[in-house]
Amino acid sequence: MTSGDFPDAWYLILSSRLVPDLDGGYTIATLARARQMIGAGAETLLLTVDPGAVDAHAGHRSTFVERGAVVASETFRNLFDEAVAPAGGAADWLREAAHDGHADPSLDYRDVAGGTVSLPSVIDPDWHLATAPVVVRDTAGEPVGVIDGFGALYRAWLDHVAAGLRAQNDRPIVVICESRQLGELIAGWGDDDTRILHTVHTIHLEPPFRADSDLNPLWTRWFEIAPRFDAVLWPTAYQRDDVRARFGTAANDVVAPHGVEAPDAVAPASQRERGLVVVLGRLAPGKRLDRAVEAFARVLADVPHARLELWGEGAQRGALEALVAERGLEHAVSLPGLTTEPGAVLDRATVYLTISAFEGQGLALAEALAHGTPVIAWDIRYGPRDMLAGGGGILVSDGDEDALVEALRRVLTDDGLRERLSAEALAAAAALTPARAMQTLADACREALARLRRR
Repeated sequence: MTSGDFPDAWYLILSSRLVPDLDGGYTIATLARARQMIGAGAETLLLTVDPGAVDAHAGHRSTFVERGAVVASETFRNLFDEAVAPAGGAADWLREAAHDGHADPSLDYRDVAGGTVSLPSVIDPDWHLATAPVVVRDTAGEPVGVIDGFGALYRAWLDHVAAGLRAQNDRPIVVICESRQLGELIAGWGDDDTRILHTVHTIHLEPPFRADSDLNPLWTRWFEIAPRFDAVLWPTAYQRDDVRARFGTAANDVVAPHGVEAPDAVAPASQRERGLVVVLGRLAPGKRLDRAVEAFARVLADVPHARLELWGEGAQRGALEALVAERGLEHAVSLPGLTTEPGAVLDRATVYLTISAFEGQGLALAEALAHGTPVIAWDIRYGPRDMLAGGGGILVSDGDEDALVEALRRVLTDDGLRERLSAEALAAAAALTPARAMQTLADACREALARLRRR
C-alpha cells in the first residue's frame, strides 16, 4: 500500500499493556495492526498505560523487535515511563494535571514510576472507573497534588502526547482503542480534530454463547457508550450481525478482520508430517482441549499413525497431561509448549484443529489458511464460520464429537480432499491479507474524519 491510503493524521494505537507471550491473540493482533499500519505509511505510535518499570518495558520492546513483531522500539510510548522528569520527580505534564489533595486514608497505595506516582489499590472489577486520588510526588518523594482517578490520569497523558505531536505537525489525531476498559475512560476525550475508533477482540456473550445469551457483565456498560465512538471495528460479520440484531444497526459499525501475513511459499503435502494434527493457543478451559484429546483418541483407532500436538501454555497444562497419561496417549499426543514460530508448526501439519468454546476472530485459524493447512473447526461464535465460508476446511456443528471425529478421519486419510482443502485455504486467506485489512481500516479512518466527531 502507498502512504496515500491513510488520511494525513497522527495514529495512536492505545492498549492497556503489551507483554510478550501474555494475553494471547490480543497482543499479537495489536502489534500486527501497528506494524501493518506503519508499513502502509501511517505515522503510528503504540501507547500503553501499564505501570511497569522502565527496564521491564524496554525488555518487552526489545523482545518484540527481535521477533519482528514491531519495526522498532521507538514505536512504543508508555504513560509511566513518561511520568518522570529527567531530573526526577513528576514530569511537567503530570504536575500540571494535579490539583491540591491527599491520598485516600482508607486505601492502600503502591509506588510506581520510581516513586513519582502512588496508585490506589482499588479491589473492584470496575477499578478503572474509580476516582480515588492518584498521588503525584516531587524529587524528594513529597506529594505535590493528586489526580482524580485512573481515567483522569490517562486522559492527561493523552493530552500531553497529542500536544507534542501537534507541535511537530498540526493535523488530526486518530486513536485506535484496543481495550474496552480504556474505551470507557476516553469515550469523550479529544477535540474536534480527534477521532476514536474502537476495536473488538473477543466475544461479548456469556455461556452458552447464543445470540440471546446474557451479555458479559464487563461489556454491558461498553454497549451503552459504543455509539459515541467514531467507528467500532468488529473482527467478523457474524458478531457484527448478532449485535445489530440485538441492538439495532449503528452508523459506526465496520467489519474489519485482522490481517494475517502469508509466507513466501507454502509447504507442499510431501513436506508435511503425515497424520500430524496441531492446535495453537492458550491451554485454557475455553479452548476445550480435553475434548480434542478425547476425540483424537477415537481417531487413532482408524488412523494409528496420527499424532496431535497441543501448542501453548496455560492453567490447563497439568490437567491435560494427566488426561493424556490416563488415556495412554503419550505416544500420540504431546504438549510442546509455546512457539514463537507458529508458521513453522503449521507448515509441518496435515490438519489444524480448533474447537474453542468462543473466539474473537481466531488468528491461528487465519494463519492456518495462509499456510495452506486444512482446518477442522466447531462452528462457534465467532470466527470459523466467516473464515471458512469460501472453503479451506470442514465446519462441524458445535459440540458434535461424532462429526468432529469423522471429519478428522476423512481429512487424514483422503489425499484428494486434503489437496482440495489446501488450495481453498489459500484462496480464503486472500480475504485476510494485511493489504485488505489496511484498506478497510484506512477507509474507516477516512470516513470518520470526513464526519463530525460522534462524542
